[in-house]
Amino acid sequence: MKAVGVHEFGGPDVLRVLDLPEPQAGPGEVRIRVHAAAVSPTDVLLRTGGHAVRMPGRRPPFVPGMDAAGVIDQLGPGADGRLAVGQRVVALVLFTGPHGGAYAEQVVVPAASVVPAPEGADFPEASTLLMNAMTARLALDVLSVPRHGTVAVTGAAGAVGGYAVELAKADGLTVIADAAERDGELVRGFGADHVVERGTGIAERIRALVPEGVAGAVDGSVQTTEIVPAIRDGGALAELRGWPGPAERGIRVYPVMVPDRIDDTVALDALCRQAEKGVLTLRVAEVLPAAEAARAHRLLEAGGLRGRVVLDFS
Repeated sequence: MKAVGVHEFGGPDVLRVLDLPEPQAGPGEVRIRVHAAAVSPTDVLLRTGGHAVRMPGRRPPFVPGMDAAGVIDQLGPGADGRLAVGQRVVALVLFTGPHGGAYAEQVVVPAASVVPAPEGADFPEASTLLMNAMTARLALDVLSVPRHGTVAVTGAAGAVGGYAVELAKADGLTVIADAAERDGELVRGFGADHVVERGTGIAERIRALVPEGVAGAVDGSVQTTEIVPAIRDGGALAELRGWPGPAERGIRVYPVMVPDRIDDTVALDALCRQAEKGVLTLRVAEVLPAAEAARAHRLLEAGGLRGRVVLDFS
């Protein structure tokens, strides 16, 4: 099969089209004929060596990609009875695992990480959902803000931030989100109750709206110490890039890692059904042939995308 991966860590140009053996689904696994794979910041970390510590003893090539959309073409022994060959599905893929990531024509994953694709979404759209939405879901879950409480979301125009706003509103929360001027209407469209200017001084702008501070914050743009003053005493902060704190005033800091929920079938399926109902907005910035993965990584690293770049393996 064709795949895209790296033999050595480095810039976008280390990405190569590879010829790899066709994988076989083992016990409890399914094989997916991939049609689309979303490109995410964690893929860049793999390409540059940031995940090497999670792959001790593994030898290249390394295949990135945590989001796959396609069709099941093989069921392993004891695979989940809810899935069938020919079914349109999406999957969360652990690229640090033995089978590699989603940048491939075929990928083998545990059945628990596979759910029916959202009805009405094409493969590129469907591939943009699970990793980012599950990250947002996990962040809100660790914050545990009661219904009618108030949360802040930084990076609200981004993939995770947008989902965090939409999920928080679906949870019955009041949302204060940040945005650059050009993204204000976009973020309001996600349902944010208040939009403040992003950047330095964000905590003061949030406190102007909620003098006692918000109950929790999802830090989608990695502002770390800049956002902490916006949180009330004893509140909570969900960090997406591993920052562990510390934070003063009894504020709890939770580094959020999506592999912790990679096999939470119920939650993955719930996200797909929310996408079907329009609760979650699927955003594709651009679809590129798989052979143009290097260009996709350059686009991502340049910043400013409003949606995910997707690689077409169809």
